[in-house]
Amino acid sequence: MKFTPLLATALLTLSVACSKVEPMPSAAPSVTTAAADVSAAGFPESFEAGTKTAYTTGSVTLGSGSWTLNDALLGNTTADAKTGSQSVRVRNVGTVGMNFNTTTGAGVVTVDHATYGTDASSQWELWVSQNSGSSYVKVGSTITSSSATLSTASFSVNLSGSVRLQIRKISGGTNRINIDNVTVEQYGSGGGTTPPPATGGKKFLFDGSHGELAGNADWVLDVNSGVASRYPSPAQSGITSTTAESYWTGAISAWGVALAKQGHTVEQLPAGAAISYGNTANPQDLSYYSVFVVDEPNIIFTAAEKTAILRFVQNGGGLFMISDHDISDRNNDGYDSPDIWNDLMQNNSVQANPFGFTVNLDNIVENSSNVRTGTNPILNGSQGAVSQLSFHNGATMTLNPTANSTVQGLIWRSSATQGNNLAMAASSTFGSGRVVIIGDSSPADDGTGSPGNTVYDGWGENVSHPRLHLNASLWLAKLQ
Repeated sequence: MKFTPLLATALLTLSVACSKVEPMPSAAPSVTTAAADVSAAGFPESFEAGTKTAYTTGSVTLGSGSWTLNDALLGNTTADAKTGSQSVRVRNVGTVGMNFNTTTGAGVVTVDHATYGTDASSQWELWVSQNSGSSYVKVGSTITSSSATLSTASFSVNLSGSVRLQIRKISGGTNRINIDNVTVEQYGSGGGTTPPPATGGKKFLFDGSHGELAGNADWVLDVNSGVASRYPSPAQSGITSTTAESYWTGAISAWGVALAKQGHTVEQLPAGAAISYGNTANPQDLSYYSVFVVDEPNIIFTAAEKTAILRFVQNGGGLFMISDHDISDRNNDGYDSPDIWNDLMQNNSVQANPFGFTVNLDNIVENSSNVRTGTNPILNGSQGAVSQLSFHNGATMTLNPTANSTVQGLIWRSSATQGNNLAMAASSTFGSGRVVIIGDSSPADDGTGSPGNTVYDGWGENVSHPRLHLNASLWLAKLQ
């Protein structure tokens, strides 16, 4: 919709209230397995632990293990580019290397890098050893650091067995660079061209790049210093079968923690990151994930992003779409989530109305038990049977089987017949991929979010909400 000043008061009121629920007894989702993570043990390495204030060669104990810093230190000044409180600062032809091995190999490795302060550019390389440091070989391209803002370099290592890494600065003289946030995926974890884990764990990417934090919203897994970073913190590897959803601070952290408990990996796409498909230079390209979750976007997708999302689904990916009610434009840019989803489906270069539904411009508050019967895996999956869905200011969908014969409603308004109108949740397939949409963000809201935001516990409102979201997640990942 186009935003007008006459709607401002209503917009602000509804944006704050759209997730409000009347609390009911909560129930935890069913989980069946212990935690698993495709990251190598101890990674990501954020260089937050340990202290080293001199450039002289020395070892320091970090979160992942012992590292040797040669002509390098741990910097924490305002001129050090970093996520958190400190990063590695390297000068001359210094090195930063592990004194330990990953025992599960290395698939894709990523390194954040930048120039220090106003220093000129420098080059560096990633070297890898498979014999505990006796010898090394270079992996990937030589990287140039030329900006004082952190960017991410990605390397396809794809080596099994024991592996250790060393970062070597090779040019720039006394110009310094910062290194931060080293990630190492286990070999065979699904990154790049390596196969997925033998346990069946899948990778889920939750979008944080399209205004999911706008206004009072908090539709991400975790927020640190106002940012939905790629890896929620603390590390997913610390999640056990008894971990509370408050382990992370986003309003949909319960969803992510529940997936992690079942052996899956969750990441976030930060603001400013690219949505791409088939771009191997992008470490968060959609091709590296099984399911893309977008909860109430508030920034319209670009033409390239729409093509990437649709090609991802068409080629086998899963897309979890969550909308909100009409007039819910949280960032006042003229578009709310119904507009944005309809624009994706109606104005793209791939196919008009590819999923067979549109989002209605309505605003619904009700608890409905008008649920499709039968053996549908989203409604009767491994996480339990879904018997109701509560909307606290949400939108319905109109289905169009002529556009896509696979589309089907899952739950309808209480007063509706189970047909093509007034669906509160729906699913379809497109190409070899799958799509699920829920018309309200309230059922995924777990009631915990960033300081200053007011959120409500829709996830725990009834047992059906976690069951619906988790069954749908597993169906999208082709696990049921």
